[in-house]
Amino acid sequence: MLTRLRRWPVAVRMLVSALVLVLVILPLAGALLAWNFRQTVSQSFDERLLSFLNVVIAGIEFDPQTGELTPGSQLGDPRFERAYSGWYWQVNDNSGQVITSRSLWDQRLPQVSGRGPDWVDVPGPREQRLRLVERDVQLPAFDGWLSVSVAADLSEVDTQVARFNRLLGISLTTLGVLLLLMIGLQIRWGLAPLRRLEQDLRAMEAGRARSLTTDLPDELAKLADAMNQVLQRDQVLIDRGRTAAGNLAHALKTPVSVLTTLSDKLPDEQRTAFRTELARIDDAVRHHLARASAAGPAALGGVDLAGALEPVLSALGTLAGRRGLVLDPHINGSGMVRFEQQDLQEIAGNLLENAINWAGNRVSFSARLGVEGLELVIEDDGPGLSADDIEQALTRGARLDESRSGSGLGLAIVKELVELYGGNLDLGPSPLGGLRAKAIFPV
Repeated sequence: MLTRLRRWPVAVRMLVSALVLVLVILPLAGALLAWNFRQTVSQSFDERLLSFLNVVIAGIEFDPQTGELTPGSQLGDPRFERAYSGWYWQVNDNSGQVITSRSLWDQRLPQVSGRGPDWVDVPGPREQRLRLVERDVQLPAFDGWLSVSVAADLSEVDTQVARFNRLLGISLTTLGVLLLLMIGLQIRWGLAPLRRLEQDLRAMEAGRARSLTTDLPDELAKLADAMNQVLQRDQVLIDRGRTAAGNLAHALKTPVSVLTTLSDKLPDEQRTAFRTELARIDDAVRHHLARASAAGPAALGGVDLAGALEPVLSALGTLAGRRGLVLDPHINGSGMVRFEQQDLQEIAGNLLENAINWAGNRVSFSARLGVEGLELVIEDDGPGLSADDIEQALTRGARLDESRSGSGLGLAIVKELVELYGGNLDLGPSPLGGLRAKAIFPV
């Protein structure tokens, strides 16, 4: 699990972090706003109730002659006059006399102990949830205390809070979506230089560019410049190595040729053994120098397919004509391929030369470049090879016919070069009657 998390793309990590932040911060902010709004509405509601309570208290009159309590004028709110409207007032004296608003009808509000003002939530006449405020007061000429209370339905508060919460939820959801969109655009814009850097690397890998662009933000421009210097230094080292390998090959050819010539002066038995060892030395030198001179896919860049194959097809076409053979070349598709030119020519040249050496009348060459990769197919109408011969032919230094010239390194070198480029070399029977060699290089 941790390994997969470490491999998450940077953009995904930033989006997930932003999503977690939005899902945590916005709900907390919404809950805090909703709580504050409810507290404000409740406080305002309580203040209204207290104002109505003071109006009720101010309007109460006591007649000492009759001993009756009478309410004052109306409170100015018709809900106190409508039966079971949810807005009520009530006055109790210590003798059990009760006067109420018209809205309370035949019901009574519960009394709260204490001098007040006291606020409590109580059930109403029709299972309404009421907010009640009560205060005990004394009137002139009245012996005792009066308990005065006003109550109102809390559904008004709940309705306001529910409407606010609904609007708050819609607003916060919209804000969260907009924030995520803006963060996504910000991430995309911020990572755009990295994508350009990746595209440049892909272009270099495919051979469409020779260096990374430095038209980037300062931080990435310095990185691209440093990478260009490293790539240029590596290319110089590769070129030096290939040049040194070629120079070494030329330097060793002369001594080996001289020793071969000098061996003619030796007795027959010694000459045969001497030349055998010289041949082994020559084969080993050619094999390892061929491998050392191959750049392989580490060399960034590429060559034009048709342009790289043209000199090989031209030279070997001339050779085939001298031997009375027909060379039929076909190149399907054009464009850059990620090859070092010398390596591509080495592969095609060795396979073609081998086919020309064994063909009877005709050699076919085809190169096909497509979205899946590069495919080279060389066929001849020669005697072909059995399965055992194919395995032996791919062995370094093995020769199937000692009477023919050659060192037996051609197919072995081709196989190693093909594998060096991540490809596959397949030998099998050809429809022409001889051998078919197919080299496939994936994209």
